[in-house]
Order: sequence, then C-alpha cells, then structure tokens
Amino acid sequence: MPVISAPHDFNEGHLFVDLKSIFGCPLYLKCEGFNFAGSIKLKAANEMVESAEREGILKPDSVIVESSSGNLGVALSMIAASKGYKFLCVTDSRCNLSTRLLMEALGSKVHIVADLDENGGFLGTRIEYVRSLCASDDRYVWLSQYTNPGNWQAHYRTTARQIARHFPRLDVLFVGTGTAGTLMGCARYFREWHRPVRIVAVDSVGSVAFGGEPGRRMIPGLGMSMRPPLLDESYVNEVIRVEEADTIRACHQMARRGFLFGGSTGTVVSGATEWLARHDTRDMTAVAIAPDLGERYLDTVYQTNWLQDLFGDEILAPSGPATTTFPTDEPTPREPDRWPQP
Repeated sequence: MPVISAPHDFNEGHLFVDLKSIFGCPLYLKCEGFNFAGSIKLKAANEMVESAEREGILKPDSVIVESSSGNLGVALSMIAASKGYKFLCVTDSRCNLSTRLLMEALGSKVHIVADLDENGGFLGTRIEYVRSLCASDDRYVWLSQYTNPGNWQAHYRTTARQIARHFPRLDVLFVGTGTAGTLMGCARYFREWHRPVRIVAVDSVGSVAFGGEPGRRMIPGLGMSMRPPLLDESYVNEVIRVEEADTIRACHQMARRGFLFGGSTGTVVSGATEWLARHDTRDMTAVAIAPDLGERYLDTVYQTNWLQDLFGDEILAPSGPATTTFPTDEPTPREPDRWPQP
C-alpha cells in the first residue's frame, strides 16, 4: 500500500472494465476516476502546474485561474490546496452542483458566467472573463488548458503508455473530445507505436469541435463551442457524434449492472458500441477511456426530474435485458432487534 503526502501523488491508472457482458461487444473501458480529484483531468492539471512552477510563472502570491466545466476545476482546486496557491474557477450553469461545492470545500473560489457566447455556449464568455481578470492583476495566472501543450503531453506520457502496456495488440481506441488534450496525447503516442491503431474521436451532438452546427448541450465534460486549439485532425481516423439521450441511456445501462460512470463516459461508450456494431470485431481489441465516475452526476444524469424536464418521460422507459424488475408486494415486517439494556 503506498504512503503519500500530497493528494496528487495517487492516481490509479491500470484499471480496466470488460463491457462485453453489458453491451455484447468486445470493449475494454479504462477507468480514470480513481484518484483524489476523481477524474482524468488530474493528469493535465498536475503537468500544467508543475510546468508553470519550473518556468517561474507561478509565485507564492499567484492566483491560478482557469475556465472549466468541472473536472479540471476540481483537480486544480486539490493541487492548489496541497501546494498553497489560491485558485479561481470560472465555470457556467451546466457545472454540476456537487462539483461546485467540492471546489469550494477545497478552498477555491467559483465564478459562474450566465451569458451565452456567439456559438450558443458559455466557453467564449468564460474565456473573456478570465482574460479580463489577468489584465486587471498580474497575480492571476491562467494555465489555459485549451492551448497548454502540457495538457496533451500528460496523456502522451501516462494514459497512452498505460493502455499500451495492458493491450499490446490494440486495434482501435475511442477517446472523448473536449479540449482534445487526452485525444492528442494518445493519438500522438500511438502514431509512433509498433502497430497501427485506429483513433476514433467521440464528440457530443451540438459541439463544434469538429465543425457542424452548434446546439444545446446539457451534460458537461465533452464537446466545445469552439474548435479546440490543440486539435490536429490529421491524427484522427474517424469522428463519431453522440446524442445526449444516447449518453444517458449508456450511463443507465452500465448503472443497472453496478458501474456508475459519468456523462462523458456514457458518451464515449455509446459512440464506441455503435461503431463496433458496424464493424467486424472478430480478433479486434478495442479500448475506450472513461474520464470520471458518476457520483457528480447524481443530480443530473441520474436524477429523474432533471431527465424528464429536458428529455421527456421516454428517456427512462425500460428496455433490454438489463432492466431490473422489483417485487410489488411489501415484505413482511420482521420483529425489531432487541438490544440488551445497559
């Protein structure tokens, strides 16, 4: 058992789930939520902070500021608390309540923007607010996950190598796309590998990361309302876009089998299973990356009223063999336990 003194020193990166029994196709899911930040964003956050420290950008009185829909904000909150920095997260109304409360519990400040940008999202508004802060006081340090090469380098050195170690005969890798840090780090690594690996990027419908029309997106984590500056499509073999309704169905299908994953994971798994259903999977090794777990989505993806308000009653209609049937009769009450009197 490891003994650590800093929370970012622990990050379990060698856990995979075989999803074949749930979805009927050969797919391994790399679980990235087992660390104190609860998501894959810990890798990028740690790399960007350490790089800024090496370059002398971060000083004792610095205030780290970042635009985040949630997970990176939590990771930076944890690292800032551990290292003694102040941190301000600029987010929007789609950020899960539990995520905002977690950042505040770690001592961070959270600013929520309310105005939509020209693409119907909040990202442009968030970035403009960050820029105005940095212009107003030089103590603010913007790590800029959207342009910082440390974002993809972290996954080149860790995530991709962990996958390669466990699956030396990897054929296809499914990666969700937000800032494109995870995608580009893994894609660059496997471009140099000993065998060709098909890189399939998974995006949300309504995201403009790979072009297309902007649209409503209610689940944070994947998708962008602008083209990611880190994205180089020459490393990507194929792009799959997933409707949020399908994201939710995938999440609930896994939850009915005891695996509670986040919305980003539901999107990636939905896209991967759809792709695998269209291809010959004999002797194929396929891996998808699960960015986080599901606890932070209990008031959204797993909350009945939220789902019904946004997607209608049919989103929860039971279907398929994974549906659980509960007995309708109430069990006979048993006698209460009799505790010994003191």
